[in-house]
Amino acid sequence: MSTVNSPSPQGEQAISLLLLADQDNCLVACRFLAKNSVVDIDQQPVQLANDIQIAHKVARIDIAAGAKILKYGAIIGSATTDIKRGEHIHLHNMQSDYLPTFIIPTRIEVQEL
Repeated sequence: MSTVNSPSPQGEQAISLLLLADQDNCLVACRFLAKNSVVDIDQQPVQLANDIQIAHKVARIDIAAGAKILKYGAIIGSATTDIKRGEHIHLHNMQSDYLPTFIIPTRIEVQEL
């Protein structure tokens, strides 16, 4: 896990983005990041095209439509459009690839002891 620091609105260095696993192609915002602010992504300055809410994803690299989105080192979804480095990743440009791993029963039977 690594962090990306950039100046906060108050001027001090603050953690902006979090890389959860080395192979991830997205970063997680550690605080609100304003549109047009500049953050370092892999030691390269990137100007943000949109406001990014805390805990939302930001593209670490350019991601082509149809490519998998990796977070925690695992596939979490697919890009539905091309996503540029530094762009917000959310439901407007990705679809979830999560599959249900279990079925929630509609009725639970209780076994008598």
